[in-house]
Amino acid sequence: MNNDKIFYITTPIYYVNDIPHIGHAYTTIACDTISRYKRMKGYDVHFLTGTDEHGQKIQTAAEAKGQTPQQLVDEIHLNFKRLWEVLNISNDDFIRTTEPRHIKIVQAIFKKLIEQGDIYKGTYSGYYCVPCENYVPESSMGENKTCPDCGRPLTIMEEESYFFRASKYVPDLIKFYEEHVKAVMPKIRYNEIMSFLKSGVKDQSVSRTTLKWGIPVPGDEKHVIYVWFDALINYMSAMGYIDDPEKFSRYWPHVRHMVGKDIIRFHCVTWPLMLIALGINLPVEIIAHGWWTREGDKMSKSKGNVVDPFEMVKEYGLDPFRYFLLREVPFGNDGDFSELALVGRINSDLANDLGNLLNRTLQMIKSYREGVVPSCVNPQSELSELALKTLENVDNAMNNYSFDEALKLIWELIGRANKFIDETTPWKLAKDEAQNERLDFVLLNLYEALRLSALLIAPTMPDTAKRIWQQLGLEGEPVKMLYEDFSWGQGAGKTINKAEVLFPRIDINEWKKSREEKKKLEEVKEEVKEEKIEHEAEISIDDFKTVEMRVAKIINVEEIPRSKKLYKLEVDLGYEKRTVCSGIKAFFTPEELNGRTVVLVTNLKPVKLCGVESNGMILAASVKHDGVSEKLTLLEPADKDIPLGSRVS
Repeated sequence: MNNDKIFYITTPIYYVNDIPHIGHAYTTIACDTISRYKRMKGYDVHFLTGTDEHGQKIQTAAEAKGQTPQQLVDEIHLNFKRLWEVLNISNDDFIRTTEPRHIKIVQAIFKKLIEQGDIYKGTYSGYYCVPCENYVPESSMGENKTCPDCGRPLTIMEEESYFFRASKYVPDLIKFYEEHVKAVMPKIRYNEIMSFLKSGVKDQSVSRTTLKWGIPVPGDEKHVIYVWFDALINYMSAMGYIDDPEKFSRYWPHVRHMVGKDIIRFHCVTWPLMLIALGINLPVEIIAHGWWTREGDKMSKSKGNVVDPFEMVKEYGLDPFRYFLLREVPFGNDGDFSELALVGRINSDLANDLGNLLNRTLQMIKSYREGVVPSCVNPQSELSELALKTLENVDNAMNNYSFDEALKLIWELIGRANKFIDETTPWKLAKDEAQNERLDFVLLNLYEALRLSALLIAPTMPDTAKRIWQQLGLEGEPVKMLYEDFSWGQGAGKTINKAEVLFPRIDINEWKKSREEKKKLEEVKEEVKEEKIEHEAEISIDDFKTVEMRVAKIINVEEIPRSKKLYKLEVDLGYEKRTVCSGIKAFFTPEELNGRTVVLVTNLKPVKLCGVESNGMILAASVKHDGVSEKLTLLEPADKDIPLGSRVS
């Protein structure tokens, strides 16, 4: 294979102490999309992702759970593997920093740098952020000596440490970036990194003695290698550095890293300086994307507004979620996640534009040509000219990681095809036999526009592309095709399959109503969480045994004229019937209660309520706000066939 057509792309390795969120999904979907695109361009692609599993946070979390750190990471790294399955990620490898292949390479590199004098021992003193596992210079601190990244208070620490002689190689890195202005993308991040480098970089502390969960420094095992130094090397250890020189020499010259903007200094400063010291070529590109807010607000666990990708896929479907993330925001900018905007994209772009074009075209081919795509002498048209331009322009956009621009270009083709239908009016042509050739020309062009659209959306929406492909009567999968093999008019003679709805429209009014109901439910849940729980005095098991509870069925419900709250209920215990007064009138209609199986306290002393003698009490759970019940749920046996009168204990 041509060495110019090799593409090695990596996500950052994700810290396993985090629950996978939209940021993880965004980076990985972007890497997956560019990987799929490059494969369809004939590239030999290697796509790496994985998990970062060492450090203080893991050690602390494991101790709190009574586990070893290894037990903890063995469990929680699976959260990311599960998410990649849900998101249909096509990674070629998944690396964990606790794997032997990684540990071996990290120690070998550390030893090499010690031997050549680029790592030396000293003492480090400074302000340290435990959650971020990073020393913070005073110039970068937030207010009141807080971490600039997470906002938490910093701790003064002093310890013996090994240092990487980073300052020695800064001039080399500045020179490299001056000669390779696209090595850091977008331009704003390039400028940020160059400014940082020119302001001076100190030697980096690369070991710790204050924790045990990490890779031991070779020959000095009271030190563990600093988690960031360890983590960055994954990109090489996964590629067979030392163990597989053929693989490494094939892929490494073509490596690209995609990261969030919060970790660009590690990737654009620390990591390249390490590579220069090792005599290894630097990444071709480091692409940094922005952060996501949610409806204008910064996401945080405390606010409860973190977007859960599992939930989004479950509610809206995988491909709409993938499409929205890459279409909504220019890659590199910060973005705002809005479910209303997502619904808008589904209804407009996916259902109206793409779905409508597919449905209309297939219905006309079925109606006018018995489901067989017609041929014509010359299928070239305005659509075919636009198709060629679209292929070229999409390629330029993808090479610049402008996913939103690529999708806009694809949708311009889809929009033009929809307009082509309105301009050519095939339904009128079908009524005039003299227009048969013209109708064949129109239908073939529409089919070809759809065939190319399926190929173009395949990297972003592989499942949708496959569904379109199948409806078009084509074999295989679009993601396994090559763009260079596409030629306008090849679809002539294909027999289409049944048209199916790609994306059902979402009723906005119903959707808004369901959002309001969900919001109210969440608010009630939060109130229950915040409500001060007051327990009754403790009782013994013997005391509890004196309460007799049995299964009963409500067989009649009457209102009590003198009461606003009480119903008069007749209940059947199987062995007898009883009358019970219950204050549940505000929550249920008589029709909702009749026939319900409930749990009844049967040995309460009878009491007269509004002139009616009540002989028992129905059990229910209530949600209260400011001491007032707002929701009531009756306790009912899950097994409706349980005999009436059965004792509950």
